[in-house]
Amino acid sequence: MNNQMQVGVVYYPEQWDAARWEADIKQMAEAGVTVVRLAEFAWCRMEPAPGQFTFEWLDEVIDLFAQHKIAVILCTPTNTPPRWLTDQHPDVLPIQANGMTTHAGVRGHRCFNSASLNYYASVIIHQMAMRYGTHPAVIGWQLDNEYWMLDCHCPSCNTLFRQWLIQKYETVSRLNEEWGTIVWSGEYSDWQQVTVPYGGSRFQNPSYLLDFARFQWDMMELFQREQINHIRQYSKHQFITHNFHTYPQRVNLHQLGRELDVASFDYYPNTDPQKQATGPYSGALALDVTRGIKRKNFYIMEQLSGSPGCWFPSWRAPYPGFIRAFAWQAIAKGADKVLHFRWRSATVGAEQFWQGLIDPSNVPGRRLREFSQFAQEVNRLSAKLIDTTFKHQVAIVMSHENMEAMRIQHQSDYYEHIKDYHRTLTKLGIGCDVIEAGVSLEQYKLVIVPSLYITHEETANRLEQFAQAGGTVVLTFRSGVKLVNNQHVETMLPGYLQKSSGIYVEEYDAIGQSTQTIRDEDGETYSSSIWCDIVSLQGAEAIAWYEDEFYSGTPAVTCNQVGKGKVYYVATHPEEAYLRKLMSRLAMEQHINYNANLPEGVQVIERFGKSSRYLFILNLSRASVTLPLDCAGYSLLREETNEQQLELAPYELDIVEIPLSVG
Repeated sequence: MNNQMQVGVVYYPEQWDAARWEADIKQMAEAGVTVVRLAEFAWCRMEPAPGQFTFEWLDEVIDLFAQHKIAVILCTPTNTPPRWLTDQHPDVLPIQANGMTTHAGVRGHRCFNSASLNYYASVIIHQMAMRYGTHPAVIGWQLDNEYWMLDCHCPSCNTLFRQWLIQKYETVSRLNEEWGTIVWSGEYSDWQQVTVPYGGSRFQNPSYLLDFARFQWDMMELFQREQINHIRQYSKHQFITHNFHTYPQRVNLHQLGRELDVASFDYYPNTDPQKQATGPYSGALALDVTRGIKRKNFYIMEQLSGSPGCWFPSWRAPYPGFIRAFAWQAIAKGADKVLHFRWRSATVGAEQFWQGLIDPSNVPGRRLREFSQFAQEVNRLSAKLIDTTFKHQVAIVMSHENMEAMRIQHQSDYYEHIKDYHRTLTKLGIGCDVIEAGVSLEQYKLVIVPSLYITHEETANRLEQFAQAGGTVVLTFRSGVKLVNNQHVETMLPGYLQKSSGIYVEEYDAIGQSTQTIRDEDGETYSSSIWCDIVSLQGAEAIAWYEDEFYSGTPAVTCNQVGKGKVYYVATHPEEAYLRKLMSRLAMEQHINYNANLPEGVQVIERFGKSSRYLFILNLSRASVTLPLDCAGYSLLREETNEQQLELAPYELDIVEIPLSVG
């Protein structure tokens, strides 16, 4: 059942009268549901008291789903420890930097390093895996729910952080050197003086704070590995995933993704009309980021079903077609399973106004009809689309280490910087992978590396070798600034990237929201903001210059020939119009196909099968559009041959199949 695309829902049987279960499940099957997610918040119902297990209700629900040929994804329930556990073992609860306890009542009240949590988690997961690890209806597991950085300051975290540092640095004197603790008389003379960063101020030692983040990443990985090990004792063939959420995340997605079988994401595209100029593109990036966690297709564990409301004021109602269009966007970007949150809106609890596919009245409406159309389409096309792949020639490098370091010492918004480059590529119809720093670049022609702030020498060498072999690298301001220990380099910037970039940064001007004018080789002018590196050419050539301030006339964008390839350095943050011109130029130089005439809001995503390519053409806007196609093809949704011009209503889409011998 895993080797097919599946559409489903998140269901909470424990929140509804058991008499409703069978009718709900029958209605799901009629709507096209083939998979459900269960039990992520149901620990107290599965284990109402220590060692007292009551799985009979879950057995009944799973059997009902099996009768209707609906597969089940089970969740480990560690995101919400039950009251008996937090009452009897308060060490489960995280301690904030200010000393306050995160009490039960809102989910996520668990410290990953709590001995009590890990013991009782192992017990419940062991029981679940033993019972359902070979159940024919259970196809996989989701671990916990939506990890986030806790920054816990409890005694367990304090002790384990110290042990982690001892293992890493061995001596206090080396710790002092690597952290530069001489500043503000912060030197340690004994390991017992070393603690978690009480108070939570980001003005504490940046090397210390980055190590605290790295420690948390390692402890989350350990927490996750223990869960995987318990499940794998009884389950050899069910997949294991986790539902990441709300990018940018301080969590190290790449590190946590390594031991998962597949990555997952909770996707809630913004319904506000004011967000339509940016929202669909931010969503495209989030989906590419998720695919980049494992560098393969992924799952959506929660997809928008209606207006969210709980953690923030309720959003606008989804425009007709919105739910279906953005679900298909997820499929187009690599989602092999899409589960909508949730089947029915809750009548109890904090998320009552986070809409499901059906309202509490239980009367089917527009949202369910739209979902059902999507589900039926995916079920019909699954066999044709399931094994199609991407052949992207462009990648953006994203580093969680850099993101955290720039959060600690804020100079620009790292993720927003990535967004702007990614949005430009998307508007040009250029497919893009988002990859971890240090991975192989062999398949790409163009690699964009925004603000490689902490630069490993090995990464710098790999980028230079990529260019030497004929690739194009784009570096930007705030690159090569820091060493791995988050201390500033003692050479001219961009540090390890000097040779490949062919420039020195003599000084910089942090202009923030002020603007600077840049002029390109054609004499056209553009605005830029955030940052201006003032550079000296050391072999590179300028292709754009500043027009303002005391550095008027100095290079703003440079190009350096490196072997058979090139390294560009963008010393500022230009407006989208310039980025569009630059990306078009680089695409032409590297013979990468692009489309300069895509209407605003339209995204074209290409996937390849053995004998055909598939164009997913999505109008993610409220305006009707007309789009010329490069050749005729067969519409999989309309089941007819397309002419070479496509008309799409608001939030309409098409999937065009083109034989490889033609396209």
